[in-house]
Amino acid sequence: MMKKVIQILGLLLGALLGQELSTVQMSGNSLWMSSLLGASTGSGGMFSAVVGAFAGFLLATAIAAPLSRWLQRGIDRLSEYPISDLLTGLVGLTFGLALSSFLYPFITDIPQVGQVLAAGTALLLGYAGLRIGMHKKEEMGDWFRTRRTAEATKKDDGPRYEEHKILDTSVIIDGRIADICKTGFIEGTLVIPEFVLEELQHIADSSDLLKRNRGRRGLDILNKIQKELDVRVLIYEDATEEPGEVDSKLVKLAKAMKGKVVTNDFNLNKVCELQGVSVLNINDLANAVKPVVLPGEEIVVQVIKDGKEHGQGVAYLDDGTMIVVEGGREYIGTTMEVLVTSVLQTSAGRMIFAKPKLLEKAL
Repeated sequence: MMKKVIQILGLLLGALLGQELSTVQMSGNSLWMSSLLGASTGSGGMFSAVVGAFAGFLLATAIAAPLSRWLQRGIDRLSEYPISDLLTGLVGLTFGLALSSFLYPFITDIPQVGQVLAAGTALLLGYAGLRIGMHKKEEMGDWFRTRRTAEATKKDDGPRYEEHKILDTSVIIDGRIADICKTGFIEGTLVIPEFVLEELQHIADSSDLLKRNRGRRGLDILNKIQKELDVRVLIYEDATEEPGEVDSKLVKLAKAMKGKVVTNDFNLNKVCELQGVSVLNINDLANAVKPVVLPGEEIVVQVIKDGKEHGQGVAYLDDGTMIVVEGGREYIGTTMEVLVTSVLQTSAGRMIFAKPKLLEKAL
């Protein structure tokens, strides 16, 4: 295939060269050549093109085989280079040829040798740029990586979307949200709707002592989050507020702000799930970070009361996990080592069953 391409190129170049030679004015000592090519310029040009095409075809046929082998060796050698070398070499070659094109008008003004010198300069600068580009592969790669990193950093420095975390009344009164914010696990902006503040105020003004204390605790927690913690707090005021339940308002607000509701209310959690609103449940988080206790482990507990079944004692871990101690009723009020027998995960949380280690030693 390559040989045919070379022959076709030789044919075309020969025809063009013959056509060009026919336009050259013949000098006095070459009139015999003019008579050979023909008297008329048109017929002479056609005859010269045919002769040139035939000569070019013969020359191309003669050199097709060695030229094909040389080109194939060049292609095979280039294919051995990594793509990074080829790309950097191409960049260097482009710069070399661009520089030679800039110098071309000045070099061609040189009498007699201008054209030849311009061609040589293009070859020399192109080759030099190719070699320099391949040798500077690592530096060019580092430069491109630095530019990409800088652009990515510039994009990251732009305005970011902050997700809104909408607090409900129960999670504010609970108080653990302040400790979570203090650890930095909550990102974005905490949104306190005005109707939640109004509900907290009503609870704090209640005649019931327990409710009043809970409402005041919630207000103290909000004051702590806003003044002591490094977290953004937004008090949301809705000028077009409609009457309705607090839970339904929270769901509508979360949809409008495309935020997440932070709660520990089981019913609100279910309503949000049905409405397609994301929920962050503090109780789920607490259950997720409880220490894992496996059957066969030994733990130290304090039995504080008797259990539902005969002879059982009840203890609690620091995180509130209930431990039912078989035969632990007689140890109420004492601290003892127990051996975990089983762990039960229920909807209300995790329950651990154990027996006193003293009984295990006795057996």
